[in-house]
Amino acid sequence: MNIVVLVKQVPDTEAERRLNPADNTLDRAAVDPVINYIDEFAIEEGLRLKEAHGGEVTILTVGPERATESIRKALSMGADKAVHVTDEALHGSDAIATAKVIAKALGTLEWDVAVAGSEATDSRSAIVPALIAEALGVAQLSQARKVTVDGSTVTIERVTDTGYESVQGSTPAVISVVEKINDPRYPSFKGIMAAKSKPITVLSFGDLGLGADEVGLDNAWSQVVSFENAPPRAAGQTVKDEGDGGVKIADFLASKKLI
Repeated sequence: MNIVVLVKQVPDTEAERRLNPADNTLDRAAVDPVINYIDEFAIEEGLRLKEAHGGEVTILTVGPERATESIRKALSMGADKAVHVTDEALHGSDAIATAKVIAKALGTLEWDVAVAGSEATDSRSAIVPALIAEALGVAQLSQARKVTVDGSTVTIERVTDTGYESVQGSTPAVISVVEKINDPRYPSFKGIMAAKSKPITVLSFGDLGLGADEVGLDNAWSQVVSFENAPPRAAGQTVKDEGDGGVKIADFLASKKLI
């Protein structure tokens, strides 16, 4: 079985993230980059599928040159190789363009399932896996808390508000997973050393047969037009109850149009 795991490098969620006023895009250089949190569960699931069915795991990333750091971590967890699509022209691409790039990159590989995290912590759109499946015309299995593969049939337990649904599809299929699916492994020292020599294929958008008018900020379907930084938090107001504390609180809430 050939498994591709889609990995995104994002700004550390523990740090304060901000937009770059020059073009209103996420300032990725402002904080340390990390693997998107939910993608680590996708990596683990890809490795478990390989252990159960054989084959190999390929990491696929679209991002700047520094995303190589996250690729090497994924390889140190046990993946076999990686494809890194990187090009300055991709800067500012929205979800639609990103999905198109990933779909084209998958077209350069032989694969049975592509596994992704359900959403990225820097956008929270949760639509890229569905867009990829639509672009390729393949099955989309989303919000998976369990994945089972039997030949060319993939069955998942899809998380819902009231429990889960059993959903089936045929390979090739795009699967997005949630945190409940597994516990990601930590890279071993042996894995870290081995990752240094594992192959990474680097592609530009031109290598994928895409034109400059299909990617980048100028061609994005969605853009941030303007933004303002949140004002500093004001000091709290102390209400001394002298028999009229309830009235004072009510007046305060009314002044904020909360009641």
